[in-house]
Amino acid sequence: METALAREYRRICRDPATHQPLAYLRLRRAIRNVVEHRDIEPGQALPSERDLSQALKLSRVTVRKAIAGLVEEGLLTQRHGAGTFIAERIVKPMSRLSSFTEDLRDRGLHPRSEFFERSVGEVTPEEAMAMNLSPGTLVARLHRVRYGQDEPLAIERTVVPASVLPDPMLVRDSLYEVLESLGCRPKRALQRLRAVSLGAQHARLLHVAAGSAGLNIERRSFLDDGRVVEFTCSWYRGDIYDFVAELHAD
Repeated sequence: METALAREYRRICRDPATHQPLAYLRLRRAIRNVVEHRDIEPGQALPSERDLSQALKLSRVTVRKAIAGLVEEGLLTQRHGAGTFIAERIVKPMSRLSSFTEDLRDRGLHPRSEFFERSVGEVTPEEAMAMNLSPGTLVARLHRVRYGQDEPLAIERTVVPASVLPDPMLVRDSLYEVLESLGCRPKRALQRLRAVSLGAQHARLLHVAAGSAGLNIERRSFLDDGRVVEFTCSWYRGDIYDFVAELHAD
């Protein structure tokens, strides 16, 4: 990859159409181009600052500044003591109703959850409106951070009617697997996505800087008879997730 990057950097330096007087911006563009052209694959390591500095005849300060900007954009990720890597993005098709656990298993990643809350209580006015429940109805609540391998990917707050899930402690990873075992797996869902800047608390839990790009997703899932079986509000890391929808003219 170092050869491809060096070649692309020199091409940018020679090309008047892409002329940029600042070396760190030229290098930033070169790295972005080789990633987009798949000369280096997601998850692969970038050459070290020292190696890039020597190969491109740039100062390490320039190389460090170029890399820092791409880390902020989410194109690169840095692991303490290991180096700089091309960020791995998870593509989530929006045409298929699947669970977080299923999505990560399909990609060979090990999903796990860190729970902050698994409890039963009375529905709040907001929850009652979202789920079409009467005041005083009991619901199970799950609040957790979702991980892929050891990387935090999302924060979830989920509400399920207690008539469907009387014991939230049954949920260890996949809510949908538990609902399926209870004969109540959702058949369809409505989702609303919004781009957000992650606040300090969410950013801390997701191991990103405060103000980083994120996705806020609200999902209401339904049974065949039209009952709402799940109301989930999630915050996903914007540097890792891509949500893709297939569109048809008719």
